[in-house]
Amino acid sequence: MKIQRIRGVKDILPDEIWKWQYIESVAHKIFPRYGFNEIRLPIFEDTRLFSRSIGDTTDIVEKEMYTFKDRGGDSITLRPEGTASVVRAYIENKMYNPPSVLKMFYMGPMFRYERPQAGRLRQFNQVGVEAMGSPGPIVDVEIMTMVMEFLKELGLADIKLEINSLGSQECRPQYRELLKTEIEKHIDQLCDNCTARYQRNPLRVLDCKAKECGNVAEGLPKLIDHLDPASAEHFAEVRSLLDSIGTPYSVNPKLVRGLDYYNRTAFEVTSQNLGSQNAICGGGRYDTLVEELEGPSTPCFGFALGLERLVSLIPFNESSDLQKHPDVYIVCLGEEAKSMAFEIAHQLRAKGLSVERDYEMASMKSQMRKANKFQSRFTLIIGENEIRSGKLILKNMDSGEQKECTTEELVSEISEPEVDTQ
Repeated sequence: MKIQRIRGVKDILPDEIWKWQYIESVAHKIFPRYGFNEIRLPIFEDTRLFSRSIGDTTDIVEKEMYTFKDRGGDSITLRPEGTASVVRAYIENKMYNPPSVLKMFYMGPMFRYERPQAGRLRQFNQVGVEAMGSPGPIVDVEIMTMVMEFLKELGLADIKLEINSLGSQECRPQYRELLKTEIEKHIDQLCDNCTARYQRNPLRVLDCKAKECGNVAEGLPKLIDHLDPASAEHFAEVRSLLDSIGTPYSVNPKLVRGLDYYNRTAFEVTSQNLGSQNAICGGGRYDTLVEELEGPSTPCFGFALGLERLVSLIPFNESSDLQKHPDVYIVCLGEEAKSMAFEIAHQLRAKGLSVERDYEMASMKSQMRKANKFQSRFTLIIGENEIRSGKLILKNMDSGEQKECTTEELVSEISEPEVDTQ
């Protein structure tokens, strides 16, 4: 039986990997401007890390985690998100005393057992950011601003920043009880999922995507109307800072995020091009998570976004120079030319140029077709006449211009291309 990839995963093939690499390169360009450095984390962790951090009543922990026993009998989970792993690394490596706020970003695969559909895979790639050590609203706004700058640098125009406040432990317990009381008045109108879990996690009714729950949520009390004074002041400062730098946003009182560890500021960036599941990225403040995982009290703010969704949204130019095409394709005719092509390819690569060549000694016509398929900038032709004269033929594949040059002149003749970012 032919073995195929497992349902819910995807091969990222060489002819499209450049899109992922471009997004990653923009992250490496934008995030350090705000003081963020990369951290690399294991893809599996002790299961307890996620059940304690994400929350036992979340869909992720209840239904979606890939969990198994290893040969030593320990319960292991493929990471469904990145924040918990960053916090674990922060505590385990005692990263407590940076000169300022500790700022880190990560990239890599995450795993959730979801029903595969457009925009949702069981193995998916995320970019995430965490800032650790400041309770103030400036960090919140800097990170939300950084997200918008990052997405606009990628060419996304039709995007919107939505914000909300989830309050704190001072106001949320009372609000949860009020919310449960109001939800019970409409219990017969909820979807099955919300009916089963509203007692444990009533906030999830607010952002349920089922139409019937959305109708109920419109009439429910709003958390931003029940904030404690400190949370209300924090949220007012967030809005004031966003206004001061001209960053457009809207307040979405139904935005609660899917993870239990968030408090105060929560946000999402949405796109109308994604339909009902329109969030590109989301995040917020989580001031108690480090302490809950037995670290020192450390206020934090972060976000994550999915690369697959970004790739589907970015208006890539398929002829862009971001794609990795060879600088030179070498056409060689005859055994002597084959040996010379080997030596010249080595010399050009040593000078930093990318080189492809024919390995099968095909006809001139066939080799030129291959050069076109590779979309090389130049084709270098080496035949018996060129070997005798010491002059090789260099063809510019864009203009069609041909010129003779010696091996010593090749590098100067082949200038680096300008990068077309879109």
